[in-house]
Amino acid sequence: MSTIPAAQDSAVRAHIQDRRAAFLDDLVEWLRIPSVSADPEHADDVRRSAAWLADKLKATGFPVAEIWETPGHPAVFAEWPSGDPDAPTVLVYGHHDVQPAARDDGWHTDPFEPVEHDGRLYARGAADDKGQVFFHTLGVSAHLAATGRTAPAVNLKLLIEGEEESGSPHFPDLVHRQAERLACDAVIVSDTGMWSADTPTVCTGMRGLTDCQIDLHGPDQDIHSGSFGGAVPNPATEAARLAAALHDDERRVTVPGFYDGVIELTERERALFAELPFDETAWLHTAHSHAALGEHGYTTLERVWARPTAEVNGISGGYQGPGGKTIVPSTAQLKLSFRLVAGQDADAVQQSVRDWVAQRLPHGIRHDITFWGATRPCLTPLGHPALQSLARAMERAFGQTVRFTREGGSGPAADLQDALDVPVLFLGISIPSDGWHAPNEKVELDLLEKGVETAAHLWGDLAENWHGA
Repeated sequence: MSTIPAAQDSAVRAHIQDRRAAFLDDLVEWLRIPSVSADPEHADDVRRSAAWLADKLKATGFPVAEIWETPGHPAVFAEWPSGDPDAPTVLVYGHHDVQPAARDDGWHTDPFEPVEHDGRLYARGAADDKGQVFFHTLGVSAHLAATGRTAPAVNLKLLIEGEEESGSPHFPDLVHRQAERLACDAVIVSDTGMWSADTPTVCTGMRGLTDCQIDLHGPDQDIHSGSFGGAVPNPATEAARLAAALHDDERRVTVPGFYDGVIELTERERALFAELPFDETAWLHTAHSHAALGEHGYTTLERVWARPTAEVNGISGGYQGPGGKTIVPSTAQLKLSFRLVAGQDADAVQQSVRDWVAQRLPHGIRHDITFWGATRPCLTPLGHPALQSLARAMERAFGQTVRFTREGGSGPAADLQDALDVPVLFLGISIPSDGWHAPNEKVELDLLEKGVETAAHLWGDLAENWHGA
């Protein structure tokens, strides 16, 4: 464990307070750039956002800050070597593009004219993700000021993409193409959040994802149900039968081989999840649902964070208009998604689904299955030294015990893990009320400062405690 004196913590806080106003002025300037990657009319703004960040990183002290082109929007890469041949190399990931936003969406103010009120900064991108990217600039500055170093204690790299809010279509190719420049010992994702302002947490993993569309074809056209119904296969019926057969009575996925390789929760992980102040009634309200339901033998948090799932996203076929139309429809469609956990292989799951569908459909039903790619799950074991360094740095900043969570969703972090073959860690200070993708997005300024402090402490702790992790 780090033995850095408490005086260094005080020096970090003093540096942050001394630079706080200038830091916020810079962040406000960046937030004014409407870098909406999904809207072609803002393509120049996304490019302007990348250039702004590259310039600011150079001003912070990064000797290398480059704009990396893609077939879509540009990313920003920066690098600051430590000068120590034994120091670990850390890559920070985030994104500088933002979701669309307009005043008439329900914003109280112009979403691209930041407003500070009651300790909060309101603007599109304040939390997702410009605020959480930008705290690293002041964090490394505070790290240097408190330690007297002229370069970070780790070899520090940043990769800030410009298409995350558009599904990162060119990110996997960019990462694989630039794998040599991005080579590192660990990735820090600063595009995430905490349980709450009162319960600081570190995310240890995200689920993967693969999804598909199954098109079923029966008769060559819609046919009369009186003349032919009950004597020929009905694709809408078969779509419903597939959907109903996807789970057994204990809500487990019935696709053979689906659970192959799944890394089960440890008793310690289950105990740590159980310690979180989870209010299922409030969670159901957020989910706009009326009851919790899922795989038997697991809690709600365990189901959404650590168990693989299969969902029917849509089912259609036949007549959908007013009144009745007595037909056997010619086609039907089923859309399925599968959330994957560590240990599962997306290619193997896809093949298992293909085999399962083929075996269940009767003769006379032709089908096509289209998978839309896959995102790998990622998981960092609780005992990993880099994760322990992150937890210690966060505890120093927040002055309390940090707990551990996972994320039920999926993201581009797995692309980095896949290409670079390193652990992925999550450092975020956003909280659920920050309203990502929603009107009146904001960031809590005191939590933003805690993010700065955490980053300032993290680099020294990693350098001291890495030991070839």
